[in-house]
Amino acid sequence: MLVSRGNSRRIRIRKALAGFFMLLLTAAVCGCGKQEHVETEPEEAAQAEKLISVAFSEVGAESDWRVANSESMRTTFTEENGYEFYFEDAKGKQDNQITALRNYIVQGVDYIVLDPVVETGWDEVLQEAKDAGIPVIVVDRMVDVDADELYTAWVGSDFEKEGETAVEWLDSFLKEQGREDERISILHVMGTQGASAQLGRTEGLEKGVEAHDNWELVGQVQGEFTQAKAYEVVAEVLLETQDIDVIYCENDDSAFGAIQALEEAGLTYGTDGDVIIISLDATEAGLTACMEGKINMNVECNPMHGPRVEKIIQQIEAGEIPEKNYYVEETYFTAETLTEELIASRGY
Repeated sequence: MLVSRGNSRRIRIRKALAGFFMLLLTAAVCGCGKQEHVETEPEEAAQAEKLISVAFSEVGAESDWRVANSESMRTTFTEENGYEFYFEDAKGKQDNQITALRNYIVQGVDYIVLDPVVETGWDEVLQEAKDAGIPVIVVDRMVDVDADELYTAWVGSDFEKEGETAVEWLDSFLKEQGREDERISILHVMGTQGASAQLGRTEGLEKGVEAHDNWELVGQVQGEFTQAKAYEVVAEVLLETQDIDVIYCENDDSAFGAIQALEEAGLTYGTDGDVIIISLDATEAGLTACMEGKINMNVECNPMHGPRVEKIIQQIEAGEIPEKNYYVEETYFTAETLTEELIASRGY
């Protein structure tokens, strides 16, 4: 199936060229003066056939990370690089993504790239893509399907490991402060329910809390990966209790919302404050806030997936079978490890 995409494209090219020569032969026999017009169309058709069509369904534009991920795709799959690129913003709704995928299937694109809103509910539409012979490459968030054969490859982050990295840092940080035996109250600002990042980062934190008898989750609220929603839910919690030692935010935009709520409540935070802020994603804005001491620690989640997806596509075009799952190597940052030059060099 993997090689058939390239074969089918070559078949289409041969058919176009065959049609072209038949038209030339007809024009010569009939002696009509339309040969010049006929010559240009197959050339244009053949040129279009050389472009690999890639269709991308993005979750939305709810965060800086998401915007960077979309831009990475746009700048990779250009005509100059040999691609015809289609893009659809799902605005955070799975139904929109399923509709977009079905439209791509009808159009007969060469490849579908999917960044799924949630993990479940993809079996039917992915089966339709498989039946049409269109490889589906999943990025960032994962899909939970009955058969792995419904998608060709996945590339993204190990979200549970990201959560574990944050927990390990918090454990070490508290020991450095001599607070390893103190009761530590943690407010957890969760991302979009059912998304891979939410599930993995939540799992990493909850395992850490279970491993520490003195750590307590005083609340788990839905921040939906947006600053506005995170501000709203954290502000509500602070009306009930201000006994919070740590706020664990599942992305930078949520951290900014939590910071806004803390400031309005008159509470201090960050490296010089009372509330420890942990964030994930490490966007430019998030790392800048970390360098300034507003966020204590930020776990990297690299959104530059365009070149990684292109590598997979080129492997398939060459008749190779790519790895099924590709995890991106990532790290974490604190104020001590950041500089303006480092942040600027990352590109997102």
